[in-house]
Amino acid sequence: MAHEHKLAIFRGLLKFKSNTQKIWGVLIFLTIVTTVEVVLGIIKPRSLTHSFFLGMKLINWVFIILTLVKAYYIAWDFMHLRDEKTSLRRVIVWTPVFLICYLIFILLFEADYIYNVFKDGFITWNF
Repeated sequence: MAHEHKLAIFRGLLKFKSNTQKIWGVLIFLTIVTTVEVVLGIIKPRSLTHSFFLGMKLINWVFIILTLVKAYYIAWDFMHLRDEKTSLRRVIVWTPVFLICYLIFILLFEADYIYNVFKDGFITWNF
């Protein structure tokens, strides 16, 4: 009897959303993030295009971060990661995040090296 009472109270605290509400929420969130990306791509604020962080313009970092946020949210919602155990979520999310950060690191430093070789070295630009 006491167990049923606790269960009834617990059910009263939980608010379940319908699938339609979830889909609209996802649509609104992804629309807002995409709109911010498009507006930044059209306006290209001077503060973001003339500021650099780790060898890349800040606007590029903003685009990378917003794209990762969208990818994470899509995985969170459409792959039903919110319902999984924490360890599985971490494995699925942190592995690609680490690999993407590593790829960005490698690309930035290799591109900077190649640029400096062409700029300061004996090899000339032939393209």
